[in-house]
Amino acid sequence: MSDYSNLFQSYDMRGMALPHRIVMAPMTRSRAGEGDVQGEMNAEYYAQRASAALIVTEGVQPSLDGKGYCRTPGVHTDEQVAGWKLVTDAVHAKGGRIVCQLMHAGRIAHPLNKSGGNIVSASAVQAGGQMFTMQEGPQDHPVPHALTTDEVKATIAEFRHAGECIQRAGFDGVELHAGQGYLPMQFMSPNVNQRDDEYGGSVANRVRFPIEIMEQLVDVMGADRVGIRIAPGNTFNDVKDENPDETYTALLQGIRPLNPVYLHVVTPFPHMAYNVPENMTDLCRNNFDGTLIRNGGYSAESADAAVASGEADLVAFGKMFLANPDLPKRFETGAELNEWDMDTFYAPGPKGYIDYPALEG
Repeated sequence: MSDYSNLFQSYDMRGMALPHRIVMAPMTRSRAGEGDVQGEMNAEYYAQRASAALIVTEGVQPSLDGKGYCRTPGVHTDEQVAGWKLVTDAVHAKGGRIVCQLMHAGRIAHPLNKSGGNIVSASAVQAGGQMFTMQEGPQDHPVPHALTTDEVKATIAEFRHAGECIQRAGFDGVELHAGQGYLPMQFMSPNVNQRDDEYGGSVANRVRFPIEIMEQLVDVMGADRVGIRIAPGNTFNDVKDENPDETYTALLQGIRPLNPVYLHVVTPFPHMAYNVPENMTDLCRNNFDGTLIRNGGYSAESADAAVASGEADLVAFGKMFLANPDLPKRFETGAELNEWDMDTFYAPGPKGYIDYPALEG
């Protein structure tokens, strides 16, 4: 048996009883069916991992405009709600807890991956890099449509509608993805946001979009069931911020009165890091009052130490959970971990998805 006693303390997240501190991180898996709907295979995948303290789903688009990658699921139609109900029922039947991550990709998209819908952003600034398409392989990101002020408000309303759909689908909560260069971070990032209305210019204006989304989600679901994910200093998807300390202090102070239940913070990989705040823990703890989830390159040992030191209340694991459906048990018993297969991360079908073995007994 291993001795990760901090990692295996129970935790009360405002009435949501978590048996330990090991969270399943959101991971795009590109296995949604026709109409961006989840099915029985997706339900099995999540149910296999129900021993997580909390599951955060893959990024789920709140609208057709929000879709970026191929075969990603939505949560804005009745069919999509029914598909996710299969998932939440399967996870709950195993005693698990699951929140839906809302992810609007914004300019990180390509028309070939969407059956309609627009490619939008804070401003008409093309993202570097390319987007994979099934039809023609990697393609340059197009120049996005700059949302008008009225369209920004309509997009916020789409997030509210998605929150209502998430409730109907039986989720335990919602996480707003405001990191990794997707639409909320596009608004926050000065190299993308060149607006001159109430959503651009000053730092207070640049953080207004995610704050107003959070207001809607909290109004729909209640603060105890709403979290947010951020990635200060992360340049993934061609975003850049010369002063992330200022930006994220403004964001966190802006959502503080809403009292969301958790803050999920991604530490960027070194090759994606620029001006990462020197003390991320202080930035978060000084400006946020709820649960702090940390994600980014943790081992069982470093996660245990992070909980002990107050660096994190909970720690999220991605690829390890992908390859080890029973990751908490493996950490607890010191069992060997399965290796992940990168070739099947985003491939359709069950291989590399629901066929990773669990421990016997």
